[in-house]
Amino acid sequence: MALVDQGRMEVGESFVTHMDRCLDCRACETACPSGVEYGKLIELARAQIHQKYRRATLERFISDVVYRKILPYPRRIAVLARLGKAYQRSGAEALVRGSGILRLFGLQERARLLPRIDSKFFFSEAGKTFPAKGPRRARVAFFAGCIAQVTFSELNRATIRVLQANGCEVAIPAAQNCCGALAAHSGDRETARALSKINLNAFHPDEFDAIVTNAAGCGSALKEYPLLFPSGAAEHENAAAFSGKVRDVTEFLADLGLSAPLRPVRLRVTYQDSCHLVHGQKIREAPRKLIRAIPEIEFVEMSLSDQCCGSAGVYNVTQPKAASELLDQKMDSIERTKAAAIVTANPGCILQLRAGVKLRGAAQEVLHVVELLDRSTPR
Repeated sequence: MALVDQGRMEVGESFVTHMDRCLDCRACETACPSGVEYGKLIELARAQIHQKYRRATLERFISDVVYRKILPYPRRIAVLARLGKAYQRSGAEALVRGSGILRLFGLQERARLLPRIDSKFFFSEAGKTFPAKGPRRARVAFFAGCIAQVTFSELNRATIRVLQANGCEVAIPAAQNCCGALAAHSGDRETARALSKINLNAFHPDEFDAIVTNAAGCGSALKEYPLLFPSGAAEHENAAAFSGKVRDVTEFLADLGLSAPLRPVRLRVTYQDSCHLVHGQKIREAPRKLIRAIPEIEFVEMSLSDQCCGSAGVYNVTQPKAASELLDQKMDSIERTKAAAIVTANPGCILQLRAGVKLRGAAQEVLHVVELLDRSTPR
């Protein structure tokens, strides 16, 4: 990576293949005794690839459509989601799966990762403010994500309810957009920078005690916005003020302290560390603290809980074989815990683990930490 950055090595097939096969899970950062920030290095290396290497036409087309033509536009996401919902609800999805055409084109495994499109999208909550229940302890802005607004809208609503129950007034800035994480991970820093500018204008850090997200991947990207701008520039200063207020919901609630009374939840659960939470943001104990706070919960640690499940942004789509092997290892660890529910802190992990449960023919629930808290919190 250093040689390419210095112009002493060309960006060739071997270099590109090696960079593409990296999960960018950042576990090496946790393991490295010297504290090398590898996540920053891999994204800069991929930026070099984006600028200097010509990928296949179809690959370029898909990347351009997804990162530049869809994710930055909420209305386009909503239109595509409605089409996806019609596909799933009409019986067409079952027909396609049963026809064998997915297997013919090698898409059978990828199709398992498609999320269920929600009945009611979260876009309808844009611009609203939800009052705290009881004395107000904090005022927060909620970052709702992009695809999550059509596939994890109930998770977003559960997050708001838990924050409200614990004394938080929650505002949903209307002009917010995709965080830019996927574009940055793929090396398209220009798109990531453009998206970051939209969010920097949409959120006003001085008005809030925190900017809260329930997606570890988004949170990691939001906390690293200053890296997208040159040091000393006004945008860098704005990004630093913004990122200084960003908190993962588990981090924020663990620091604030739960004030709402919790009902017992009789459930044996295990926890899967999301890579960009435990390695990217260095948050390990906060989600566990919240899980253990629930009365009568039986919490069992799994082995290798901080090893990647294989989701890693779009890694399970671009590198399905390696992702499948990682998922198999993860499911083995989960099975040994005999847990009835798998808890994690990132939507991408949830989709990957749900696919794993389905592949194993198991019956475990896969939940976000705040969904478990929401189940325990009286309404």
